[in-house]
Amino acid sequence: MCEAGGAVRLYKTKRWERKRAAVLRRDEYLCQECKRYGKTVQANTVHHIYPLEDYPELALVGDNLISLCNACHERMHDRMTGEVTELGRQWQERRRAEFEKFYADRE
Repeated sequence: MCEAGGAVRLYKTKRWERKRAAVLRRDEYLCQECKRYGKTVQANTVHHIYPLEDYPELALVGDNLISLCNACHERMHDRMTGEVTELGRQWQERRRAEFEKFYADRE
């Protein structure tokens, strides 16, 4: 699932639909970035903190998924380069301990 086609295929599966619904419920359908600033904004997107294209093994890992509004989701990626933005890297840093544990547990 490393290529873009793999990502598109994932998003059409029942497994993704169930995981996406679970993440939105977990996050109470609220944008987690807006929530950090005391705002209550409805989330309509589930974002991969560590990009699916680079970390396919994290595709359905709950710690790698957060609920976001469209505006915040757009701020996580540079759509011109496909790179994670500074804001996206901040979220990666916040979740680094969970991912280090995930990879340590796999060894």
